[in-house]
Amino acid sequence: MNGKFADGPYSGILDSVLDAIGNTPMVRMKRLAKVYGLECDLLAKCEFMSAGGSVKDRIGKAMVEKAEREGRLKAGDTLIEPTSGNTGIGLALAAAVRGYRMIVTMPAKMSAEKSNIMKCLGAEIVRTPTEAAWNDENSHMGVAAKLQRELENAHILDQYNNTANPMVHYDVTAEEIITQCDGDIDMVVIGAGTGGTITGIGRKIKERCPKCKVVGVDPKGSILAVPDSLNDEKRLQSYEVEGIGYDFVPGVLDRNVVDEWVKVGDAESFTTARAIIRNEGLFVGGSSGANVWGALQAARQLKKGQKCVVLLPDSSRNYMSKFISDEWMAEHGFAPEDGAKVKEREKQFGGARIRDLLSETGATSDVPFVTARLSVEDVIKMMHETKVKEVIVTEDSEADGKTKLVGVLSEDHIAHSLQSGRCAMQSPVKDIAFKKLAKALPSAYLRDVAKALDFSPYVCVMDEKPSTKKQAGKGEHERAKISLRKAGDSRECPHFLGVITRIDLLHWLATKQK
Repeated sequence: MNGKFADGPYSGILDSVLDAIGNTPMVRMKRLAKVYGLECDLLAKCEFMSAGGSVKDRIGKAMVEKAEREGRLKAGDTLIEPTSGNTGIGLALAAAVRGYRMIVTMPAKMSAEKSNIMKCLGAEIVRTPTEAAWNDENSHMGVAAKLQRELENAHILDQYNNTANPMVHYDVTAEEIITQCDGDIDMVVIGAGTGGTITGIGRKIKERCPKCKVVGVDPKGSILAVPDSLNDEKRLQSYEVEGIGYDFVPGVLDRNVVDEWVKVGDAESFTTARAIIRNEGLFVGGSSGANVWGALQAARQLKKGQKCVVLLPDSSRNYMSKFISDEWMAEHGFAPEDGAKVKEREKQFGGARIRDLLSETGATSDVPFVTARLSVEDVIKMMHETKVKEVIVTEDSEADGKTKLVGVLSEDHIAHSLQSGRCAMQSPVKDIAFKKLAKALPSAYLRDVAKALDFSPYVCVMDEKPSTKKQAGKGEHERAKISLRKAGDSRECPHFLGVITRIDLLHWLATKQK
């Protein structure tokens, strides 16, 4: 390739940024290995240093070039890709250089930074519900398929089944790793998303370094690990780490190449990613933290002089508003909260509880209920007529007829969803309801309500049921805890006393100071 040495840095003039994809460095992580007591060499394959910032640059370029060779793509065509973000960036990079229109469908949980990067590259972004199953018509895959049917000359290159995905890692990425390690590798640790990376690298490693163990990393909530019993903890529950794991097994994933699987949680992923940044100066993303945490577990069996290679898939650039933020980490329970904030809330609210707010001011926001099947247009009309700014969305279960809480919807959230293309006027409000709600009993402390409102716009106050009051071994302190959970996780719609917003707390504070 023009301007690139096979085993060294770039030199001369490259034809385009696509020629700067791959050929990423291998870095020894000495400090981290020492901190965690590893005897072996812990080596990082720094894919986040690729031109577009992730390992997915490789498949973005490879899939476009394959489609061009096959005559599927022509000037002016549209590329559509359902993605967690990084493949979208890699494809948007290739589309910008090659002159294609790019549309990306992406779950709502994915970072704003990824979306903004793709927009700068000229891509159009369509957000989809995070909780939608892969085969749901409202999922990022379902919406992509719908767009392809509606648009002329539109193509889904389909990273989940495209043979170019594992092949580029077999032909190129694995060869880089083998060359950089002089053919001497004892373990390679790779996270599984679509599975193309671990499949391609794993196959080549098995051929060239047959004694090397291939370790797969899968987040808790995903179902990719085998045996399937490994996936029982938090099975199919949502998780925060991006870019790895799925609720189905992609076609390109060959799990036979994996010798061992390690399951990893969000807390371990993010705290390890921050430890990599702090100890090694490598600006990595959350999935890199997951992979390194998996390596730290699996590589304990290796001895001095042996080599463990761990893939670092993407950059911290994508997560500046998420795990890179101390506040975000504290809000999501992944790190201790700043002590000054805790003391300030204790000073403001003392030992006051929600029941004190209810008895002294009667103040909770009176939020009306709407059914999940109502259209966005109908709810907008209702909110305009009744002059409310939020509604609670519920639906009746087809299985048992009980009413379930779906979430809360605000006028700002509706406006953002319409502007971003996540919904249309005739879409059911269920699709865009804010589902991660804080719930609390009247016994919860107001200082904890104030903390919850830092990351949830509402705290739903539920009546204490007799069964709750009589739970053996659970005193008032245990019942006073505020739970942050998806609304749909609740089996039955609780008896609401109301919804507390920040203005309700401010009103209570104002009355106490008079």
